Amino acid sequence: STLDEIVKEEIEGNVEIIIYGIINSIILSLMALGFTLVYSIARVPNFAHGALYITTGYITWILLNKLTGFPYPLAIAIAICVTAVIGALIYRFILIRVRGMEISEIIATYAIGLAILEGLRWGGLRGGTFTLPPFISGSVQLFGVSVDYQRLLIVGIGIVTFACLYLFTHFNRVGLALRGIAQDERAAMMLGIDSDMTAIVSLAIGSGLAGFAAILLLPLGNIIVEVGYNVLIFAIAVCVIGGLGSWGGTILASFIIGFAQILTEAFLSTHYQMVVALFAIIITLLIKPSGIFGKIGRASCRERV
Repeated sequence: STLDEIVKEEIEGNVEIIIYGIINSIILSLMALGFTLVYSIARVPNFAHGALYITTGYITWILLNKLTGFPYPLAIAIAICVTAVIGALIYRFILIRVRGMEISEIIATYAIGLAILEGLRWGGLRGGTFTLPPFISGSVQLFGVSVDYQRLLIVGIGIVTFACLYLFTHFNRVGLALRGIAQDERAAMMLGIDSDMTAIVSLAIGSGLAGFAAILLLPLGNIIVEVGYNVLIFAIAVCVIGGLGSWGGTILASFIIGFAQILTEAFLSTHYQMVVALFAIIITLLIKPSGIFGKIGRASCRERV
């Protein structure tokens, strides 16, 4: 009887790791989706990604708590639209002036993100009192493992989001123009596609995706400035490991880091989750700097430097 109980506990523990590993991987891929899209199309590393993520959550919270009776769906729509507009404006008035200068792009976007996050902190975004309500309350038992409905909803909506983005970039005229710029900018421009306009659209969509991820994920925790920095690090880790600009690499890297974090949490502590992401970046840069599906080889990386 005791042996049966031990075996049962081990099986339940393994099932829990698999279920929460999948959930955590989808969460990481949602965090990195907007960052990947912007880089794959505009070749701009948007280091303001985490700040836009938090901005969406904070705008939603303000609409819900400062305006009595404001509808939750409308607050979400407004917050995502505002974030998308901010992303477009960042390119239109700042990045367009430094595009092509990689170091300047990084410095500019990081400075913008830092200004936004610290501005929110200065404006009162402190402590754990800022939270968003979950879409669905409660939990369910899956193979003996308790999982709340919000996380299941994240998995479902995440899969649908990936599918919709694929259809948009393969069967929509605007999406095809974005793919054309991503694959060969000069050839696309010869066909009449405006490079700067597609970059603005990509920043708007990427920022909107960051906001969309925030709306799904922030109900699991608090809206605090530190989350913005963490989201940026996780997004960079996923993109570096998968290969900057690679959609398949982003998803694969999300599952690698996602399961690594769950295993670390199960056998060590939750405090090591960030260490796992940073360690994964270092190992990738040492072994294969271009990432899993990166198109730039080790020799060409040196030549570009």
